[in-house]
Amino acid sequence: MTEIQKKLLDMLVWFDGFCRANNLRYYALGGTLLGACRHQGFIPWDDDVDVGMPRPDYERLAELMGSEIRDGYVLETENSPDPKFCYFFSKLYDTSTTLQEDVATGLKRGLFLDVFPLDGIGNGEGPDLKYYGKIKRKAWLYLARVTVVREGRSALKNLAAVLAKIIPDRIVDNTVLRKEISRMCTKYDFDRSKWVGSLLEDLSDRSVVLRELFGTPTDYPFEGHQILGAEHADEFLTALFGDWHQLPPEEKRVTNHDFLSCDLHQSYLE
Repeated sequence: MTEIQKKLLDMLVWFDGFCRANNLRYYALGGTLLGACRHQGFIPWDDDVDVGMPRPDYERLAELMGSEIRDGYVLETENSPDPKFCYFFSKLYDTSTTLQEDVATGLKRGLFLDVFPLDGIGNGEGPDLKYYGKIKRKAWLYLARVTVVREGRSALKNLAAVLAKIIPDRIVDNTVLRKEISRMCTKYDFDRSKWVGSLLEDLSDRSVVLRELFGTPTDYPFEGHQILGAEHADEFLTALFGDWHQLPPEEKRVTNHDFLSCDLHQSYLE
């Protein structure tokens, strides 16, 4: 493991223990679950951890954690009073580190674990993709307003980032928009919905699956530890990635994160 992966593993093990001790449901998502099932740990070239929590557990986690630092970790949610915090989900930060992401607000925190709410999105034969489309459009507008123009991003995305920032704050207030997006995601109750998903993770229809695929949080090996993931992981990962057993081409085995700076030995609080 890289030094970043070791730090992330410590954070994930702590988070897992906290959730189990407080009877909070969580599921490893995306590449984290893929790594657990295909590599029994991190995808070798990956440097992040994503988990999802059914909305009631997600909100309970925020209540239990508050703004207190616990064993060096602190949770910051979409309701953060800091105007520089620009996410519509939660992040668990390692306060012993410093990391600056490439976002317009200049947010400086620590190494993080992304915690996404899991919400319902319909009870019909298929998911309510029309309503999900409304959520996604607002989310794309918000992301365009808080991200920066950078090399390596498509010209269309960079153009959207420029145009979205032309809209005055008195017309589109980012904080209000972020809270509206979160509110919209709660229309369908997770535990009563046929279709559910991590609606704010990658804003993709493939993130929406039958709730039965999540099932009961189930143990999977991860770097010598056990973490929790979807009960029907094969079907879940197939819905997300297709043939998830197959490794991607060599040129695609790269991290998706773009950090401006990262110091694993200096606290951002100092």
